[in-house]
Amino acid sequence: MPITVTEKFESRKSTKGDNPSAELVYTVRGTNDDLAARNAAETTSPATYDGQPRQSVSVEPVGDELWEAVVRYGKAQGGSLPEPGESVFSFDTGGGTQHITQSKETVSSHAPSGGSAPDFGGAIGVTADGVEGVDITVPVYQFSETHYFTNDQVTPAYKGTLFSLTGKVNNGAFKGFQPGEVLFLGASGSRRGTDPDDDWEITFRFAASPNASGISVGSISGISKKGWEYLWVRYADQEDMGSHAIVKRPVAAYIERVYDEGNFSGLGI
Repeated sequence: MPITVTEKFESRKSTKGDNPSAELVYTVRGTNDDLAARNAAETTSPATYDGQPRQSVSVEPVGDELWEAVVRYGKAQGGSLPEPGESVFSFDTGGGTQHITQSKETVSSHAPSGGSAPDFGGAIGVTADGVEGVDITVPVYQFSETHYFTNDQVTPAYKGTLFSLTGKVNNGAFKGFQPGEVLFLGASGSRRGTDPDDDWEITFRFAASPNASGISVGSISGISKKGWEYLWVRYADQEDMGSHAIVKRPVAAYIERVYDEGNFSGLGI
């Protein structure tokens, strides 16, 4: 018995708008083979309907040698998959959080009438035992890049390089940033298929913090630091001559390197 395909009465559901779609429904008779039924419906249905390309063909058994086939049409998908050598970029300027103990400037201070507020030299949240500080939002530019590599490029040695550079900062200029400003947060990748020639999609994640110079901490000035170096302040008790009180003031500032540096040229991007 030959396979026959007949369009059903409830066929031709369609939608017009930003995401147009259409659906043709058929009855397929003469086979119990789902693949044969699907192929017959695909051959019978038009390649395009109302200017929309055919996107899928599905079949469902409803009886002996009897199938219902649904052919769906929709908006053409723009563009093709990225090829090796191409890239996709995204970024976020939401910033990061840092705990500080020193302000940029004490705007004002207040004391009871006839009294004088102690001058702490910009220290924040001074108590009898120490300096509590405050958490603030600081500039941190987070960005990611997705690159596409051939399978020959993604060798075990290359994967090892990605691993070894994770958690390091750039020791040279990198994508418009100065040395010390970019922290490599790591990479994640997957192969787009299982054939030997299938390529890799790898996403690289970074955070950037600007280098700074001309920093002042209380009476200490001329401080410079790279973006991912850490600045901390040592306080000591001193007498404030204006209020005749013992206060904590910055007596030393330290710049600490907390990340190793790495050559980001090894990333291959």
